[in-house]
Amino acid sequence: MRARTAISDTPPAPRAPRDDTAPKGDMAPKGGVAPKEDVAPKEDVAWMAASRLPGLDLLRARYTRQVFARHFHEGYALGVIKGGALRFRYLGRDHVAAPGAVNLVAPGETHDGQGHGDAGWAYRMFYLDPDIVRMAGEEAGLPHGALPDFASGVLDDPELAAAIDALHRDMERAGPCMPTLAQETRLSAVLTRWITRHAAQRAPAARPLRAEGEPVAVRRARDYLDAHCADDVRLADLAGVACLSPFHLARAFAAAVGLPPHAYLVQARVRRARGMLAAGSTPAEAAAAAGFADQSHLTRAFRAQVGVTPARFRKMLQDARGTWAVAFVENRTSTEDSHDHACTTPDGRSDADACRPDSGDDGDGGGSAPRR
Repeated sequence: MRARTAISDTPPAPRAPRDDTAPKGDMAPKGGVAPKEDVAPKEDVAWMAASRLPGLDLLRARYTRQVFARHFHEGYALGVIKGGALRFRYLGRDHVAAPGAVNLVAPGETHDGQGHGDAGWAYRMFYLDPDIVRMAGEEAGLPHGALPDFASGVLDDPELAAAIDALHRDMERAGPCMPTLAQETRLSAVLTRWITRHAAQRAPAARPLRAEGEPVAVRRARDYLDAHCADDVRLADLAGVACLSPFHLARAFAAAVGLPPHAYLVQARVRRARGMLAAGSTPAEAAAAAGFADQSHLTRAFRAQVGVTPARFRKMLQDARGTWAVAFVENRTSTEDSHDHACTTPDGRSDADACRPDSGDDGDGGGSAPRR
């Protein structure tokens, strides 16, 4: 039986799953006394790259004031809501993802995002390169090279939500101590279940572009903006590359991409800056190289699309790399077999407590990233 697909403008009120980003230990309310209503929960964001699975990133976040500008991803986004509720416009209609719901975004589909209510929302997200999903799609029975498409951005599937949550937790806690085989096997199982139950149609890997007309023109314009994002691009220059009038190009671009040319240019600049930050550049260096007027302009645009400031993003990646490298060295034994035995349980799930450094918490909440 296929699981139900749910789209709702008003989140239901069932018992919410445990909010794994809520304060714990000494930070929890004492004596059953709830915090004051006018005190918003602290925002907490952790971004990680899966060191053993190229093309896979993980995000754990609690947001109270964050508002994402309209943007799109080059790959798929798949996650589960852990607290509060997320409201976003996607596929031409409004969605609300309540606690326990699976939320997703397909490549190239523009969307925004903000909390549905004053409490904001908390979630765990996977960001997947299309090739990872394409391989899972073939395992699920899609034609060779096809990418799955989905009719909704919110899914009601408790089993899938639980599987996403469990895998995300284990990968965050264990880092590189979770064997590659375990990561690949469990991720494949999650993606195959997702595609088998919810894929709406079998979309081609790449829609063929017409030899003439707007899709080809828009592609030329996009390629030009990607290559010249650091420049002060003029609409007339862009129209000349696309072989359309400026007015015609602006309309065609927005219709095909979901963003007007100037908004796409900002996203291209953020993408370039993000790559430079991941490579070790400072925010000031990234801002200058990506075409922003100054670091403050980069900060505003970056937070509106990524959810954290450039400096915080860079520090999280550096902290995660250092921690995972230490964890790998400290826990590695004389052979790979003994290392795998020490770091996994018989069913292939990560033994996070054996592998991760002692961080002073259980890995479910506080802190901006895994750290020593």
